[in-house]
This record gives sequence, C-alpha cells and structure tokens, in this order.
Amino acid sequence: MIRAVFKGCGSALPARTMSNAELAALVDTSDEWIRERTGITQRHVAGEGETTGTLATEAARRALADAGIDAGEIDLIVLATATPDSTFPATATQVQDALGCHGGIAFDVAAVCSGFLYALATADSMLRTGLANCALVIGAETFTRLLDWEDRTTCVLFGDGAGAFVLRAEDIAEADGPGILATRLHADGAHAELLYVDGGPSTTGTVGKLRMKGREVFRHAVVNLAQVLGDVLEATGHDASELDWVVPHQANLRILEATARKLGLPFDKVVVTVDRHANTSAASVPLAFDVAWRDGRIKRGDLVMVEAMGGGFTWGASLMRI
Repeated sequence: MIRAVFKGCGSALPARTMSNAELAALVDTSDEWIRERTGITQRHVAGEGETTGTLATEAARRALADAGIDAGEIDLIVLATATPDSTFPATATQVQDALGCHGGIAFDVAAVCSGFLYALATADSMLRTGLANCALVIGAETFTRLLDWEDRTTCVLFGDGAGAFVLRAEDIAEADGPGILATRLHADGAHAELLYVDGGPSTTGTVGKLRMKGREVFRHAVVNLAQVLGDVLEATGHDASELDWVVPHQANLRILEATARKLGLPFDKVVVTVDRHANTSAASVPLAFDVAWRDGRIKRGDLVMVEAMGGGFTWGASLMRI
C-alpha cells in the first residue's frame, strides 16, 4: 500500500523572546498568574524582517536537511497558517520560490490551530493518490500580530514560530509499517463566536484582533480532543497504552493534562513545549514534534499521535508510525 512516510522535520523561532515579566509591564498580569493558568513562561515574538514566510522557509530548510532530501525533489507544499504574508499569493508559493523548487503544487490551508492537522491530511491524501511524490507540510504563524496587547486574557497566550515535516510516498508492505496510519478531522462553525478574529478583507477591510472566550474553549477542547483521539485509535485497532508519544497542540498546560487524564494516558508520554513557545497556532504541533525528535525522545518505529483544536471550531488527530 502507498503511504505518506515521515522522513524528517525542522523548526524555526523568532530571535526575540518575551518573558511573563515583560508582559506584566504592558498589561495587568503577573508571572504567577500566567504560569498558574497556562503553564507558559515565555514566548517568541517576530521582529522586523521576520514573517510567516521567512520562518516557514527556515523550518522547511531544516526539515529538508534532516530528511537528507534536496529541495528539487519537493513537488508539493501545503502550508497551514492564519497569518499569511499577504492576502494572496499563498505564502506556500513564496516558500517554494525561496527554496528553488518551482513547478510543483503549493498552497495555504486555513484552519487556525488545527491547520497543521488539516495540511497533514491533505498532503497524505495527495501522496497516496499519486498527485505528488514528496511533500513539505508546514505550520507557520506570526500570531502576535493579531493580538490586542491591552487584553490580558489573550495576549499572554500566543507566540510565533514555524515547523515543517517532509513526507514521501512509499510502498509499505506491513499494515503497521511506517507512515500515516489514520486521520480524523472535524469542524463546527456554530461555535465561531468563542474564538475568532474581528476583521477580514471582505468584512472590515482590516486584519482585526483575536477575541476568545477562554472558559468555553477549554471545555470544548477537552471533550473534542479526547473523542477524536479515541476515534483514530479505534480506526487503527490500537489502544492508548500502545502510544509511545502524543504531540498535542500547545494551547494550555491544563488542557493537555485534562485530555491525557480523559484518555487514561500517562502524562510523561505527552510532549510539552507550551512553557517556552506558548500557543503558536498551526505551528505548535510540528514545533513540539521537532523538539522531541531532536532530543531523541521520538525515534524511528515509534507510534505517535498528533492532535489539535482551534478556532472554527476545527479539530483533528492523526496517528503515525515514524
């Protein structure tokens, strides 16, 4: 069977970090308040010359180097972002040009914090059906440029960054061999008012600022993520106890803990980077994965679940044999 097989990953972060203490000088908050409610200690903030496109390109270059694959072999780029460099053209095409891999497929996907899962599933489908042979799947955001820095309930939560996977279509003989084993994606637009940006080209003509009702988002996140993880396990015949790692969307430490409890999953199997990266939206899953890949926790042969939920609401999970 043809599968999309993980070949390597990479990530990129802006040079500047912003501590909780720095934020406390801007809004009525404190390091203790942020840590207690979110688990965040710092975040990276894009500066002059750093864009979603530049971060995505750097993450892609590092992923290609990790995979040992030349940019010229890439014939598909799917870039998940809610903060593109321009309304159009797609930021993916700018990354394609910067890498020098012209002529293949390149486009953006907008599913906010679930964007990387949607991009991963899209690339998986295109590789399995022969539309492409070798793909870059990227999550990249400069989310701090959507923040209202006077709103302490949201500005403390987010950061900027990018992460990328290289996937290649390969003929796999074993049912539980390497590759993406199953993915489940969902959306429910009825809850859009709980997490949204109050602007857009066809409505206000402005970029807008992020707005969120945190308590309601938390409740939906725990229920939806536990359900979709269970659905993916059921589809593959695996049990939560067989997972080597779960790499979740890094939204809030309490959401990660609650989801693990609901699944009966030991928390030491959950990759956590929210403390140093904060919520980087579509970038958070590949960023966290890259950290665990490079420090040796995630290894070849491991069974790894990735999952996310974001504005829309959108949510999803994917199970991979690395």
